[in-house]
Amino acid sequence: MKKEAKKTGAMMAVVLAVAVMLMVPVTVLAGDLEPSAAPGSTMHTLDEIYEVCAGNCPGSTTGAPVAQTGQTTCYDASGTVIACAGTGQDGEHQAGVASPAPRFTDNGDGTVTDNLTGLIWLKNANCFGTRDWATALSDCNTLNSGECGLSDGSVEGDWRLPNRNELNSLVDAGNYGPALPTGHPFSNVQSSYYWSGTSYAGYTDHAWLVSVSYGHVNNNNKSYYLYVWPVRSDN
Repeated sequence: MKKEAKKTGAMMAVVLAVAVMLMVPVTVLAGDLEPSAAPGSTMHTLDEIYEVCAGNCPGSTTGAPVAQTGQTTCYDASGTVIACAGTGQDGEHQAGVASPAPRFTDNGDGTVTDNLTGLIWLKNANCFGTRDWATALSDCNTLNSGECGLSDGSVEGDWRLPNRNELNSLVDAGNYGPALPTGHPFSNVQSSYYWSGTSYAGYTDHAWLVSVSYGHVNNNNKSYYLYVWPVRSDN
């Protein structure tokens, strides 16, 4: 019995020592947890929350913003200009995100920034002439500062062939020949087809292309020779 009592007493001593050790850091650190001033207000309006989220908060259904097409005119079935009110046409609703003013910024180094999308485009829209798809990809991948009028410090791998959506984002449906926003700063724009880097899933030996002349999207065999317009991201 004496042995059991000694054993129990020793265990109680150990437990008590551990408890004291655990309490010490809490006591020491407690002062550091006290705020130096009263907390500020944490209340926000719903509008403020939506503005911060911008579609990126968990459970948000805002989604990616879609830009306006640029079309402000309405037409009847024969193509005659008519008043837009009540037609339900694009020219009436002009739905989507409005383009900033200015839409583009010429950076003075051979590049142009699209202030709507944040993409950076080669100012010279015809540095390479026409290329087949594989060569167009290679031309863009190896483009760097010192070529095509560039002095932006870019290196090989910064530039690429734009995907279908990126290339189509330049199109202004209110214009044609070229179908680009009025007052754009690009040079040597060809009123013809430009390659995208997006393959056509229906026939994978084809790729998507965009007509800068009329703005329509199409696809063609990758062996065709079309124009090349490199793009890069802003980071």
